Amino acid sequence: PKVSEQQTIKRRIILLSTPKEHISLERLISALFIMATSILKKIVRNEAMQTDPHQIYSWRVLALACSSCFGAMSFGWDSAVISGVVVMNPFMRDYGLNGTDDIEVANLTGNIVSTLQAGCFVGALAASPITDRWGRKPTLLATGFMIIAGVVLQAASSTELAPIFVGRFIAGLGVGAASSVNPLYVSENAPRAIRGLLTGLYQLFIVTGMMIAFWVNYGSDMNLVDRAKYIVPLTVQGIPAVLLVLCMFFNPESPRWLARQDRWEEGRAILARLRSLPADHPYIENELHEIHAQLESERLVMGDTSFMNLQKEMWLIKGNRNRVLISIVLMICQQMTGTNAMNSYAPTIFRNLGMTGTGSALLGTGVYGVVKVLGCLAFLLFAADSLGRRRSLLWTSIAQGVCMFYIGLYMRLDPPVEGQGLGATGYVAIAAIFLYAIFFQFGWGPACWIYVSEIPTARLRSLNVAIAAATQWLFNLIVARTVPNMLETVGFNGYGTYLIFGSFSFLMFFFVWFCIPETKGRSLEHMDELFGETRATTKGEDALSISNEKATV
Repeated sequence: PKVSEQQTIKRRIILLSTPKEHISLERLISALFIMATSILKKIVRNEAMQTDPHQIYSWRVLALACSSCFGAMSFGWDSAVISGVVVMNPFMRDYGLNGTDDIEVANLTGNIVSTLQAGCFVGALAASPITDRWGRKPTLLATGFMIIAGVVLQAASSTELAPIFVGRFIAGLGVGAASSVNPLYVSENAPRAIRGLLTGLYQLFIVTGMMIAFWVNYGSDMNLVDRAKYIVPLTVQGIPAVLLVLCMFFNPESPRWLARQDRWEEGRAILARLRSLPADHPYIENELHEIHAQLESERLVMGDTSFMNLQKEMWLIKGNRNRVLISIVLMICQQMTGTNAMNSYAPTIFRNLGMTGTGSALLGTGVYGVVKVLGCLAFLLFAADSLGRRRSLLWTSIAQGVCMFYIGLYMRLDPPVEGQGLGATGYVAIAAIFLYAIFFQFGWGPACWIYVSEIPTARLRSLNVAIAAATQWLFNLIVARTVPNMLETVGFNGYGTYLIFGSFSFLMFFFVWFCIPETKGRSLEHMDELFGETRATTKGEDALSISNEKATV
């Protein structure tokens, strides 16, 4: 007889009341997750959440997502730590930044910050063929080791900038590769109903890394002396990479990658374990059938998986071209909100807004980091798989633009005066920075990574995400390199910088309105219904006839 979910929960409650010596840790965790599932169903409102077996929302898939996202934490930590380090007095003294004019300091600071992004751009592009050939798990392991090597070089530098540059570039190679593989790995393992929530953990770990880095900078500046003020932050940024390496030794390979290698039995076993269902359960059979059907359809279209064939498949078939172009534009838009200007130069921006002193500016960045984490958490719990990706992107475009325009107009019409306290308009400007952080984390931060990792076809998924990640890092690099000069030259205290980013935010609303369909609750194998189906009607040596339906661009 069929057992209802309510009966199952009651049994779990009885299990929890059983003496601890009679139950295993795994059964205890499983019981807690079954109880949490009933709460999750009230929060996440999509059809899949109501129809799919409740057993698939297990602790295993959450543990996999969280442990692999230490790569994302490295992304946030390494990006944010340098913003506080370069304004610390001992660092400026030891590396010859004192006594130079503001433009020269801005140029050198921009070079130090953007070296990481340059490495990330290269790493993101290189990750696609590596992860397709060797798998998601080995690639993530390799990224962890690269980040550790880069951090060691930075921490070992002694009044010379060369090790800082080389170390940040090497760390960037690892961070960039992880940014390409991490959301892909989580998305391929996540149940469809909560794929947005689990893939969005990538963004949550990014902002958590940033928050920790901001507070480490503040604590070091307040409590340590001399060179230790900046050596400690540069050293501890390697912690997430160490955790990533340790965790990935125990994580499984992606079942979808194994299916592409025709290792179906391994894929079935891993999928069954992640879903907490028997290997012959109808849900497992159906998920494997969908994976098999899509892979066979794609193989009929373009045959082998050589680099040139994948490029042809991506750019010559309209349904695939739609997806990669949307991914590229989304990542350009994400960076043109100005988010990484804030992340990389937060202490400078807070000082420009009237928060005097290095300590006050670093404290402001710490609070900014906390706000980002809370905003991202709210999005993942209440919006990612309920409100959806499209609506989140739409309303936050307008909200971000309003915040940026207020800050720009404040700096133009009522700027802070040195030696005087902040007025009411100044406090509102600082509040606008925090509101901007919340709005970004409620839309353009997590939603972009979720979207670009879920819309590609199976054969092109790693290549599509790699191109999207490389685009993100390219424009991140441009922003990181140009913003210090913009803050010095585009109006008083760079007020024009905020107006530029605000204008881009308003324009992004129209891109989302016309080009971005909703994807919440759909399986990865059913994205053709939104972006254009690709199926071969004939197959020849030099030409293929492709049917494209329901294309959106």
